[in-house]
Amino acid sequence: MSASFTLKSYAFRKEREASWAELEALVARVERRGIGALNADELHRLPALYRAAISSLSAARAISLDKNVVSYLESLAARAYICVYSTKRPFSRAVRDFFWIRFPALVFGMRRALALAWALLVLGTITGYTLTLRDPDRFYSFVDEGMAAGRGPSSSHDELLRVLHSEGGGAASALTGFATFLFTHNAKIGMLSFALGFLAGVPTMLLLFINGLGLGAMAAIYAQKGIGFEFWAWVLPHGVTELLAVALSGAAGFTVAQRLVFPGRHARLAGLAVEGREAAAVVIGAVALFFIAALIEGFFRQLVHGELPRVAVAVLTSIGWVVYFIRRGRP
Repeated sequence: MSASFTLKSYAFRKEREASWAELEALVARVERRGIGALNADELHRLPALYRAAISSLSAARAISLDKNVVSYLESLAARAYICVYSTKRPFSRAVRDFFWIRFPALVFGMRRALALAWALLVLGTITGYTLTLRDPDRFYSFVDEGMAAGRGPSSSHDELLRVLHSEGGGAASALTGFATFLFTHNAKIGMLSFALGFLAGVPTMLLLFINGLGLGAMAAIYAQKGIGFEFWAWVLPHGVTELLAVALSGAAGFTVAQRLVFPGRHARLAGLAVEGREAAAVVIGAVALFFIAALIEGFFRQLVHGELPRVAVAVLTSIGWVVYFIRRGRP
């Protein structure tokens, strides 16, 4: 009985081993170099060999062949399935497709939520600016000590202006550390704005408004000393990108909140699963924008001290982001 079983297993493998070896060789090439490693004939041959391997696996299980043969066919079929049915792209191409296609399309699709996030930031900025101009002592209610960095209503004109034209110590290593800190800090704010969307979006609204309050209060103390233009020239080169990233994170939170509060015809959890994936993709793009803003703030803004070059960069950056999201995001 054992000899008969061994003979049957040997004959089964001998009849099909050549096609298995051919399939294994094609799969190994795809795993190493991608699907582009196969020529036209091999691309046609791959699915036929995969179906043959699946058929062999089914037969081997049905007649209870040698366990080693079954295990080998299971592994080969699983590897071949990935090559035949999954999209295998190089990492660089996946990143390019994300930022060139998916990310701007998702942002364009949630443009109403993005407009709401921008409105809250702008409203907070105007409110903080107006209230601080009327009562400078309110500055300390809107700006914490870490953000103020020693600046306040009592600071002199020269003290405030000196900050705007500081060279950051003149050390490249210090600027690099500063950029890294800003990236980490602002990325955390963006993540929090997104996460708070699961609480119906109300905390997200408050966070965006409060961020605007701090910016407006800081602008007010510079305006009181007659250097408001210099302040905005100092802030906007990186602020355009940074505030856009904050607004994108808030918009992602609002999108999740909308699906949570107004599930529509779909089940609430099913809708959250879909919207959550799309919102998370937008947050990933926002983190990339935080990184760009940190580089601008840590290097360009500290090394270029003229107001006109700073304003020019801010204007060009604004135009660039608008064109990018409209041209690439519109269906």
